[in-house]
Amino acid sequence: MLPILAWFCLFSYYPMARGIIISFQEYRLIGNRPFIGFKNYMTVLNDSSFWDAFTNTFVIGSGILVLGFVMPIVLALSLNEVFQTWFKKLAQTIVYIPHLFSWIVVGGMWIMMLSPDTGIVNQLLHLFGTSKPINFMTDSTSARWVMILSYVWKDMGYFCILYLATIVSINPALYEAARIDGANRWDMVRFVTVPQLFNTMKVVVMLNVLNVLKIFEQVVAMRNGAVAKKVDVLMMYTYQKGILEFKIGVATAGGFILIITTLIIVFAVRLIIRYDEG
Repeated sequence: MLPILAWFCLFSYYPMARGIIISFQEYRLIGNRPFIGFKNYMTVLNDSSFWDAFTNTFVIGSGILVLGFVMPIVLALSLNEVFQTWFKKLAQTIVYIPHLFSWIVVGGMWIMMLSPDTGIVNQLLHLFGTSKPINFMTDSTSARWVMILSYVWKDMGYFCILYLATIVSINPALYEAARIDGANRWDMVRFVTVPQLFNTMKVVVMLNVLNVLKIFEQVVAMRNGAVAKKVDVLMMYTYQKGILEFKIGVATAGGFILIITTLIIVFAVRLIIRYDEG
């Protein structure tokens, strides 16, 4: 365990400790770095762009948590009802592949699909009678939905595989007993399959909660000036302050506010879903 502990101490906990110190300093690359107390934190909390980013993160994250929880379950239960093995394997492969792509690839695919000129979505809408193309990527009302749906679409196949692995491990005797009691297919899904997925559901919820506040690559790949105010999240705020404006102390303070918020939400969700109970 010593190499593993050394790795975490060197590349995780030491940078975190240095970051805490920097968040209380007026940081400069050269020269003195005087301690200024909570000034950086007050600068962040009094910045309207921080609260805009916080609101965007909350709205987009909430949508991802809800749809990212429901859609993989629906997909897994649907695939479980497929009797042709070859089709089930093909479908699993197709829905899992987007999880392997980087956000540059996924973002480019969605931008092409939603293009007002050549995008397949607008072409389909035109077939159904829509005369004017919709600019999904520059419309502030649809920008958040694009972020939510693309995120869920990318990771849906991964979580679906987790649910399918749990379904395969369910004791067949439970289905046989339900069948003897007169249960139909829907009854078996409702009273046997879904209850057996509860522990996996808890894991999926926790993974999504840990990830939604760290959204960054997706926003960088898919944002533009027209919708930036509606989709810029907290990680984007720290990037702009630290890298673009070179306000390292302010960016670090914003990062630690994000960490504290994540810890509070994780512990709250952990208690709500009773994660530690079997």
